[in-house]
Amino acid sequence: MTYYEAHITNLEVEFFKKNLYALSNYEVINSLIKEVSGINSFFSNQNESSELLENIKEYNSNVSEPDRREYGDFQTNKDLSSLVSNYISLKRNDFEFLLEPTCGKGNFILASLELFKTLKKVIGVEIYKPYVWETKFKILNYYLTNRTESKPEIDIIHGNAFEYSYKDLAKKTKHLRTLVIGNPPWVTNSELGTINSKNLPNKSNFKKHNGLEAITGKGNFDIGENISLIMLRNFQNHEGMFAFLIKNSVIKNIIYDQKGNGFNFNKSEKLNIDSKKEFNVSVNASLFLTSFNNTPDYICRELDFYNKNHLTTFGWYNDKFVYSVNDYDKSNSIDGKSKFIWRSGVKHDCSKVMELAQENGHYINSFGERIKLESNLVYGLLKSSDLRGDKTNTYRKSTIITQNKIGQETNYIKDKFPLTFNYLKSHKELFDKRKSSIYKDKPDFSIFGIGDYSFARYKVAISGLYKSTHFTLVYPDDLKPIMLDDTCYFIGFKQLKMAQIAHYLVNSDIVQKFLKSIIFSDSKRPINKDILMRIDFEKVFEYSDFLKAKENISDLKIEDWEEFGESLKEQKSKQMTLF
Repeated sequence: MTYYEAHITNLEVEFFKKNLYALSNYEVINSLIKEVSGINSFFSNQNESSELLENIKEYNSNVSEPDRREYGDFQTNKDLSSLVSNYISLKRNDFEFLLEPTCGKGNFILASLELFKTLKKVIGVEIYKPYVWETKFKILNYYLTNRTESKPEIDIIHGNAFEYSYKDLAKKTKHLRTLVIGNPPWVTNSELGTINSKNLPNKSNFKKHNGLEAITGKGNFDIGENISLIMLRNFQNHEGMFAFLIKNSVIKNIIYDQKGNGFNFNKSEKLNIDSKKEFNVSVNASLFLTSFNNTPDYICRELDFYNKNHLTTFGWYNDKFVYSVNDYDKSNSIDGKSKFIWRSGVKHDCSKVMELAQENGHYINSFGERIKLESNLVYGLLKSSDLRGDKTNTYRKSTIITQNKIGQETNYIKDKFPLTFNYLKSHKELFDKRKSSIYKDKPDFSIFGIGDYSFARYKVAISGLYKSTHFTLVYPDDLKPIMLDDTCYFIGFKQLKMAQIAHYLVNSDIVQKFLKSIIFSDSKRPINKDILMRIDFEKVFEYSDFLKAKENISDLKIEDWEEFGESLKEQKSKQMTLF
């Protein structure tokens, strides 16, 4: 049978049948349950116990499922909960206090009760009431089955994880060896906001992003990260451990921000799980395990959860945040500041209008419209998926470039290029519907990621979306430069030989090893400007050899090589674009 959508086993039903009289007085039945299972305040009022009494008499059930997204509801199955708890027990098994701030259906609590026999106090908090009941009934069933086992004091609380007073709880339990365990929601605040969820913290800039960062997406924080930081902040000075199933991006952020947050934990481990297998979702997630109340080491060992093979050690090394300490140790000599400014490509957020195929002298948009345009503002366009080869000057799509720099007026198009203007005007409503605030109060048909650098004849480019760290040399189409979209990054050059040398250098062994040592390949956008700006071309050039370069670059002359080297010796404060 079920009660508040929680499943009740026959053993529990028999227990309540034997004590039907007590259900008519919730304080009496609470006392009986406390004696059997250690759970405090099983029923919070008389209505709850009376309703169970009626359910038992009628033995009916009515089950409905919640919207999993609202609660980030990827419940940890029993087997995974046991595996996690068993692994924790190999580190230590003397815990006296267990806290799970989003306990769901209670599988972690059950696994811990079975394994950690020194527990004196257990607290679980859960926002979804049917799960609160499910957890209570599971605990009751466990102790009805194992009546001789010692019972800790247990509180399963119906409440919002963000509203519970953990600061007070931490003070009261400071003397107890502590395990904070759980699987908090794998969603962001914006995802919950779209479905009007109440499972949100009070609005605050808890990562202290500036206004622009908040506008462009960095303010969209992960709910699991917020809960993790609350736990670490309040319980870091306890003797014990922290064990959360969380997204890989959250684990990376926790280690990255550890110095700034001043958290006292070390011996951190990230154990990669198969979330498709365990939760039937495509999310990169892991078990994050760390020890409280220790001198921080600011690194984290990454392992496979199932075979425990060591994959890498990431974190802070010589004041740099790296993915592989070992690889970085071999390549860090080129870690510095790039003399070339890496740029992202063109952003327009109106691909159905702005991106065109070409056929028999006509352009064709995503609506299938055949369009006649002046060719002046139409440029070849490469996307991340196009940057696979060593070099290219071919493209599948073209795009309309309405501005030479950000904010430039676009009125000139009407007079100089009437066909293009009429086409853009016919779809003006789509431009006006673009959601990003970057287009607010800007000229009609505005684009971003545009400047003098966009019109460089030769470009050394890389995709920001894929794991590959290979760079492609982009040649012009005849004499017209080819554009890249905003998923790509590039540096531009006027002269072919300068571009070829730069292309050779970034594909060299030491740069490739360096990039692999600092790139977290499971990130949403593994390669970004911050990563690329760490390539110190001056140091790479010093590390490289002209004769080896000559083997890779046809007709390379020593004069070209030396000219490139001299260009890198300009004032260090002056970053270069070389086009």
